[in-house]
Amino acid sequence: MNRHFLKVLLSFSLAAVLLTGCWQEAPPEVEGLTPVQSGQSAPQTTETRSILPKVFALPYAPDQSLDPVSCPDGMQQTVSSLLYEGLFRLNEALEPEAWLCQQYTYDSAAYVYTFVLKSGITFSDGAPLTAADVKATLDRARSAERYRARFAGIVSISAAGNTVTISLSGPNTGFPALLDVPIVKAGTEKDAAPVGTGPYLFSVSDGRAYLVANQSWWRGGRQPIDRIALVEAADRDTMLYRFTSHDVQLITADLIGTSSISATGNTSYLDADTTTLLYIGCNTTRAPLDNAAFRQALWKGFNRSYVVSAFLSGHGAAAQFPVSPRSSLYPVSLEARYSADDFAAALTASGYTPSHTLTLLVNEENSFKVSVAEYLSSFLTAAGVPVKVSALPWEAYAAALSAGNFDLYFGEVKLTADWNLAGLLSTGGALNYGRWSNPQTDQLLLALSAATDRAAAMEALCTHLRAQSPILPVCFKSASVLMQTDVLDGLTPTMAEPFYNLSECVIHLQAE
Repeated sequence: MNRHFLKVLLSFSLAAVLLTGCWQEAPPEVEGLTPVQSGQSAPQTTETRSILPKVFALPYAPDQSLDPVSCPDGMQQTVSSLLYEGLFRLNEALEPEAWLCQQYTYDSAAYVYTFVLKSGITFSDGAPLTAADVKATLDRARSAERYRARFAGIVSISAAGNTVTISLSGPNTGFPALLDVPIVKAGTEKDAAPVGTGPYLFSVSDGRAYLVANQSWWRGGRQPIDRIALVEAADRDTMLYRFTSHDVQLITADLIGTSSISATGNTSYLDADTTTLLYIGCNTTRAPLDNAAFRQALWKGFNRSYVVSAFLSGHGAAAQFPVSPRSSLYPVSLEARYSADDFAAALTASGYTPSHTLTLLVNEENSFKVSVAEYLSSFLTAAGVPVKVSALPWEAYAAALSAGNFDLYFGEVKLTADWNLAGLLSTGGALNYGRWSNPQTDQLLLALSAATDRAAAMEALCTHLRAQSPILPVCFKSASVLMQTDVLDGLTPTMAEPFYNLSECVIHLQAE
């Protein structure tokens, strides 16, 4: 191995020797926030012990709907998660858990699902949940911006009694994972707060908005608190002010997003795994990236766990494949331990000879992504693969992707929980900016959608993707729940539900 190359590799990877594979250590503190493990309260000291609030409060925007199909992302969704529930919910492993649905069957020949609702479930106004309510919400979701893409494969939805039937245009054995859409009572969707089946209901008293415990909640009334105050926050800046001043005790945030935040005072955070993939895309129509052996060498060429810990502040799960390592579908047996020697050997075996400097596109508005891109550029250049970073404003970045004006690009995509990768990797896929076209990839994608043994089908697909490497997965981002320290115990957030384990939560308030 080239001595200079080895020296550079050691300088970049020495701090990460113990961080190979999926990152397991506690993430570092970020902007004054203290990480806590799920289910545990933050440590206390005499200097940092917080003053408990008199009431537990969440922020919300009174001029925006709480309808879960159309409400804005962020604080409205946090409030909505306590009002509404879906046929299924995604658990901590990002897998579907039957919720309002009792059971279902799938006709694999006709691509038809039949879902039977649990009996005895009522909305917060006492009306029974019916299949017609489910159909009404799902029909609206099919044309809503948030859900339109995931439901593109639905041909029709019908309802009868407590049974919902959904016909698809093709096979999808992972379809239940798409049905975590919160259901509202038909006919109330135009209300500021439609009626739901969740643990709380929306109420206004003396001109102030509250969430009040739903006494008829089918889960048995195991809410940790009877009333949650809703504090007005018209925009993001107001929300952050309310949180840092402890007017509200919990918010959600993307701590490695384009608009990063800072919070001060006695605040803590918990991370939840998501389906949002960060990856390096390859323009497979350009040399040398039209060479599968060279792409595979790049796949081996960086320590993902080090990238997550050093540049993303630990807010992610390192991944070598485009499925979350938290999912049971993730092919752990295919993972390769990072090795500088393996990278160098693969690069030599590929026959690569530098002929020009490769361009790595990145969106300049996201400082975290720019940092990762610059690290990879420096690392690969030192290894003998000249790479320069082109950081562009969003519109210019998107235009360059669409036109194919790049060699590599730093991409982000929110995948659906059925792990449908067709848009990203199939021939002509809407997100296939690298122009990857491979009949075997298309066949394996179709096989996954139709598979009874989805784990085996995913392993076959990932084995192929490791060999071809049209994209280089980096990690799956985390979503963060920020809390006033010492107020909540036992919280376990998920991607869509900050209060996923609501019944196990304990909320501490000042004594009366």
